[in-house]
Amino acid sequence: MTEYLASGPSFREGEVIERIESFRQRRPRLRDTVVTLAHGAGGKASAALVDAVFINAFRNPHLDALGDGAVIALPGGQKIAMSTDSFVVQPLHFPGGSIGHLAVHGTLNDLAMAGAVPSWLTAAFVIEEGFPIEQLRAIVADMAAAAEDAAVQIVTGDTKVVPKGAADGMFITTAGAGLIPADRVLSPQNVRPGDKVLVSGTIGDHGMAVMLARGDLAIEADIRSDTAAVTGLVERLLQAAPSTRWLRDPTRGGVGTVCNELAQACGLAVVLEESRLPVRPDVAGACEMLGIDPLYVANEGKFIAVVDPAETDDALTALRSHPGGKNAEDIGHITEEPAATVVVRTGFGGTRIVDMLVGDPLPRIC
Repeated sequence: MTEYLASGPSFREGEVIERIESFRQRRPRLRDTVVTLAHGAGGKASAALVDAVFINAFRNPHLDALGDGAVIALPGGQKIAMSTDSFVVQPLHFPGGSIGHLAVHGTLNDLAMAGAVPSWLTAAFVIEEGFPIEQLRAIVADMAAAAEDAAVQIVTGDTKVVPKGAADGMFITTAGAGLIPADRVLSPQNVRPGDKVLVSGTIGDHGMAVMLARGDLAIEADIRSDTAAVTGLVERLLQAAPSTRWLRDPTRGGVGTVCNELAQACGLAVVLEESRLPVRPDVAGACEMLGIDPLYVANEGKFIAVVDPAETDDALTALRSHPGGKNAEDIGHITEEPAATVVVRTGFGGTRIVDMLVGDPLPRIC
């Protein structure tokens, strides 16, 4: 496979569109007759469910883009981003954060990935009968603190209470909106061979922190979730590297899955360098003991960026100058072949293909 890893000539515009449509037609097909936990893992089963049920029913140009948020043009040329997300993490509190932090950070980060500066959030709560009021107060306080730190307002919401045993404590759904600068366009269609792939920090922290917090595993490690709002970090990147092509936060399914989504959307190959992947030693050790690849573990305060190769050094300098990006790394690049595929160069000089996540090795982590 090594012969595929050299950059080839740039795509022609018509060829890009043809490849995008071709690879979209190859997305996984839904063959299941009931919903399983795998459908919520962010991998192949999730893609099949979304395509066959939700995209099929609600199809429109905004939804067809398959981003974490929709970019909508308003009269007068202003653009806004809108996003929504539900949070069902267990346990509700874990080292480094809580479901309250995730509910704010998750939606804000989806808006930031669209290039927006978030301004407003909504919040809806499904609470199980018998849930302790003091625990509810603590979670709401976490949300308020996270929103204040990010300079956004929670402007409306809803509360529902369900019978005991029907909600596993609490579920939270947040939606958000933010304004996008007029000259800012982030899209997989902007990605070209030769572009660099950056990650804003260490990977796998959140998923491993939640797994160990459940106490089901005989593993002791001081691993904390990375949950955080990345808006300030994104703005610093875009000021230093204004030609940035695409952004995505690797939550469910991790870096491996979002890189596959990128490869399929642009019809190009994402080549990752295993030796450059920033993984904390304790996270790597926990993953090894569990037989899980860190590339598939969720993150809640990191993002992947594809940048113009001429702006790579400036982008990394800007990211590393921010407390949330001190461990940012250049982890790979874009090539033409093998088309719509993610490849990792191993430390031994070989290569391996990283497919989309299959199954759900880490359920209920966000």
